[in-house]
Parts: sequence; structure tokens; C-alpha cells
Amino acid sequence: MELITNSLVSKENELLIKEYQPSLSKTNPEQDRFRLANLKESEERQLLAKWNDTQTYYPKQACIHQLFEVQVEKTPDAVALVFQNQQITYRELNCRANQLARYLQTLGVGGEVLVGICIERSIEMVVGLLAILKAGGAYVPIDPGYPQERLAFMLSDTNVSVLLTQKELIAKLPSHTASIICLDKDWNAIEQNNQENLTTNITVDNLAYVMYTSGSTGTPKGVCVIHRGVVRLVKETNYAQLTDKEVFLQLAPISFDASTFEIWGCLLNGSKLVICPPHTPSLEELGQIIQLHQVTILWLTAGLFHLIVDEKIDALKSLRQLLAGGDVLSVPHVQKFIQTVENCQLINGYGPTENTTFTCCYSITAPLQPGASIPIGRPIANTQVYILDDNLQQVAIAEVGELYIAGDGLARGYLNRPDLTAEKFISHSFDSNSPTCLYKTGDLARFLPDGNIEFLGRIDNQVKIRGFRIELGEIEREIAQHPDVRENVVLALQPETGEKQLVAYIVPHQHSSYTHNQLRSFLQQKLPNYMVPSAFVLLESMPLTANGKVDRHKLPAPSRERPQLEQAYIAPQTDLERQLARILGDLLKINRVGIDDNFFDLGATSISILQVTARIQQELGIELPAVKLFQYSTIGTLAKYLQLKQNSQPAYDKLQSRAQRQQAARARRRHHQQGV
Repeated sequence: MELITNSLVSKENELLIKEYQPSLSKTNPEQDRFRLANLKESEERQLLAKWNDTQTYYPKQACIHQLFEVQVEKTPDAVALVFQNQQITYRELNCRANQLARYLQTLGVGGEVLVGICIERSIEMVVGLLAILKAGGAYVPIDPGYPQERLAFMLSDTNVSVLLTQKELIAKLPSHTASIICLDKDWNAIEQNNQENLTTNITVDNLAYVMYTSGSTGTPKGVCVIHRGVVRLVKETNYAQLTDKEVFLQLAPISFDASTFEIWGCLLNGSKLVICPPHTPSLEELGQIIQLHQVTILWLTAGLFHLIVDEKIDALKSLRQLLAGGDVLSVPHVQKFIQTVENCQLINGYGPTENTTFTCCYSITAPLQPGASIPIGRPIANTQVYILDDNLQQVAIAEVGELYIAGDGLARGYLNRPDLTAEKFISHSFDSNSPTCLYKTGDLARFLPDGNIEFLGRIDNQVKIRGFRIELGEIEREIAQHPDVRENVVLALQPETGEKQLVAYIVPHQHSSYTHNQLRSFLQQKLPNYMVPSAFVLLESMPLTANGKVDRHKLPAPSRERPQLEQAYIAPQTDLERQLARILGDLLKINRVGIDDNFFDLGATSISILQVTARIQQELGIELPAVKLFQYSTIGTLAKYLQLKQNSQPAYDKLQSRAQRQQAARARRRHHQQGV
């Protein structure tokens, strides 16, 4: 890193010397060096100020719902939402949201009132979000897949008095005191309300939503996002073309802030929003949805982007804009995308929830040099980025510092956490200027000579997994609560191929009855699935550095041995079972998979499940929705399901070109491993 920094600094000096050579004296080199240093410092200050000059005209005094109502006036009959075989116009969406908003107001919803929303992806979900804002409230997305303990904390921390949900999800919620509104069961009462727009006293400084992220203290923290942050993200911005000609895909959970971009980037600009079905779609299904609806703009996490580029890149060919991020993008995958998908702008997006989804973006155009990293780009419109040293002074171009954010996207702070808000959202004056509010990201970065920013990792123990920001300390604290665990360390490891995975290193108490399976079950009751480690490594003791700290560099990589499971190993019996076991073993890096081994106990994640469905289609010629792997989550049950599926088709269809498909799939994998 030091060599690269020195090289960049030298390049900057060469440019400055070339520019100011005529004014340098030939008789006093010491004086010239002093003058050049001052010139360089002055020049850099000007450049840094110029790169942060991002102000644009946008409707900064308008709220989210007000801008939606303006769009309804412009294009009342345009299609707003598409969900499976249903679609509704902007006018119809506005009327439904108005009816629900009035109903919410009768229950006391108004300014700064938090309303929970626990609804699967659907038209009703968008109606609910819009209605909460129209009533003057702020929404709190609640994922029904979260463990009861985490849901209970969120409901208690927000103290929501009203909760929007669906009839079939009520049983998944912990006990609470909120009034429940089921948008399916209670709609007859809701639609008795007036359909006209409401008038409230809400301003752009009022709360729009509270979204929870992982917390270093062991409890999640609620980020309080205001209307202005969302409006600055999607109106008159410069990182993407957001027009009424676009077709967005709503794929992200509403508890993940990519959904802010998908939903409001679409509806505040007159575009069409295609809502993905609630279950996790297979790559085949995702490709069909993109092609059927001619989706033009899409957000993908880095992990899903890499997987689609590997397995289903043709599905992306209808796109005009693809935003990917949430983690570092792989250069080979980006190269393959640029070479294969024409007429689509690939954009690397970076930003914490605390600055409303995106802070910096980088449009990737030219082929990348070998060994290059992909910058996170420049601050988007109405956003400023500073790279500071420990004294909160700006570092020179090419020097490494901590990335701080300012501008109209900043959240208000953390719900019920004044201490953490004061620590992370600081007031600072540059020179004699008036104080600026800065968000301290904990990310290391540097400015490149062209004004783009290079992300260099985290200062602390925070990582990104499948787009979600995770504090490893939160997982370690939950593991430490297990009575059989004496010590533990959690790492996020990136294999040469495949997605980043969480690995837990465990030292159990002596004479305890510790098993990995018991610990995994314990964690599944306390953490979301994306925070449960996919691999567990048993150690007699932790390796230590000379000063007695855990030496993370000496922790061993997970072995390919089958993990400890409650059920005994039973080998696959049939050809189909053996083929499925080989596919699972290859993808999960496990030497042997028994027919009763649960895929998720073996370490499967949502991304690896998509890989399994893609591999089954390639090698066996069977199209398998990803949701079936959640229903049939062992080799034995999946093989029986596939056998029934096969038997329901003509015999020639079952056996058609299986050997050819297997040979082609293996050749593709060989080529991928060789970088072809």
C-alpha cells in the first residue's frame, strides 16, 4: 500500500512541477521546494473543495409522499406497480394509500409516530409504506424471517403503537402491545375512508423510516432517516438516469436500505415497479422476471451480482443500468459483464444506511487493468466526502484516512442512542468555516489523483455479508452466551471462489457436551440467518500473539470434513442422490454429504442455495425453484421430490442429453477456474 501511495504522490508532484516549471528559480532549489510544497497543498485544497462541490437544484423542501402526489398528477394512468398477474396505476395506488392513511390517523398516527410494517413483498407492502408517510408517520420495516428475540427487541425499542401486517404472518410475531392491522383481512373497513390526498404539517426534517443495522454493543441500532435524505437520493441526482421510462425490479427486503432506492427511485420519477414474489427466486426465475417485464434498472448485492455473472449472465441483457455494491466487486466478474452485456451502464454503489443508501458511485466503463481495484467513485449530488486523519484534518491526495460523510443524505442519528449518535455524528469546522455535521464511517479510503475514491477496508471489526453490514462483535457476544462455550472468535473469510462466509472458532469448556449443531440452533433463535456462521471450527485453545491477543492470522481455514451433526452419516444410495451429494459437496466445500444432512446445518446460505438450483439445472436438466430447497432441505427428501417431478414427465424428457449437459457444465466450470 505504501508503494502505491508513494507512486500516486510522485505522479501528483510530476504534474505540479510540469505545470509550474516556468516560475521555478534555477538558483535556489531549497526555496523552490518550499514554494512547490505550498503550491501542492494549495492545489490539493482547491481540488478537494472542487470534488465536493456537488450541490444541485432539487426539491429539497418536499417530502416523499408530496413528490409522489405530484407524480400522480403528471401520470395518473401510468402503471405504478406490477406484482405477479396484478398491476395498478399511480392514481389507484394513491387512492388506496390515502384510504389507509386516514385509517391510520384515526389510530393516532401522525408526525414522528413510528409504525411497524411486517408484510411480504406485494402491492399491499407498497400501499402500507406510502400510507404511513401520508399519515405523517415513519415506517419501521420488520422482517418476519428474523428470530423472535430480535423482533421483540425492535418492537420494544421503537415502541410502535400500530403494526401493519398480513393474516398469515401474525403467528410469526412475538408478543407486543401494538394495534394490529391486517391489510388483507381488514381492507373492507379501510376502504370506507376518503380517497383524497391528506394535509399534514410534516416537513423534510421529519422521520421517514427507522431501519435497523447490526450493533457493536450486541444489540441492533435503529438508524433514523428523514425525508430530505430520501429525496436527495432519488431526485435530480447524477449517479443514474431515473426517468419515467425505466422499469425497476423490487428485490431487496424492505429491512435493507437498497429497497429505499428501488421503491422511491421508481415512484417519485414516474417509473414502473415490478415487485418480485416474496420467496427467494432461483436464478432461472429471476432471469424470467427480468426478461418478461423488460426490467431496465436493477440493484444487486455484490454476491448476487457475481453469482448471476457466473451462472446466468444472459438474464441481464435487457438492463440499461445495473447498480451493484454492498461489498467489494470482483474485477474478473466486472470484466466479464462489460464484455458480455452491451448497452448497460454498470455502477459500483457505496454508502452506509446512515447516509440514505448511496454516498458515492462509480460508473465502470473502460476495461480494467489486471490487479486493479474498482473505485467507489465520487460523492453523489448534494453529498460531501472527506478523508481525514486522527485530528480530523484532511489528508493529502493518495494518503489513507478515515472516510467521513456530510450533506443532505445524513440520518438524524440512532433511535434512543444519544451516546452513539454523539460518537458517530460529529460537528466539525474546516478552517474558519461554520460547523458541518459529519458521519464517521469507520471505513479507510483515499482520494485518487482523478478525484475518485478507493475503498481500503474497515478500521474496526465490521464486515459486509450479502450486502448487510455486520458487527462481528455482535455475533461473538451471542456465541459467548452459550453455556458450553469458553472462548470464541468470528471471522469473515473470502475463499478464492465463492461468497464471503462467516466462520466461528470455538473453544468449549472442558467436559462440556458442546456440538456445533446445538450452537447453530442456539444462534438461529437470536440472530438473522445472514448473521449465523456457515462454518464452525473446534479448537483446544486460541492462538495468541506475543502480547496475549488472539492471533487471527493463525486461525485455521475450515476443513472439508463433514461438520458435527446430530444425525449419523448415511451415504447416498441412488444415482440421483449421489449426483446431488456431489453438487452440494462441491459448492459447500464438504467431502461427503449424507442423505439426511440438512443443507443449512452444512453451512448453506441464500446465495449457495441459488448456486445449487443453477447447478441442478445445468447438470440434471431439471428446473428447480429455490423455494423447494427450503422445503426439501436434505439430499433424501430432495431426491424423492425430483424423482416424482421426473416421473410426471415423458420418459424421453427425463433422460434427454444428461451426459452432454454434465460434460458441458464441467467444461464451463473448468474454463471459469482457468479465468477463460
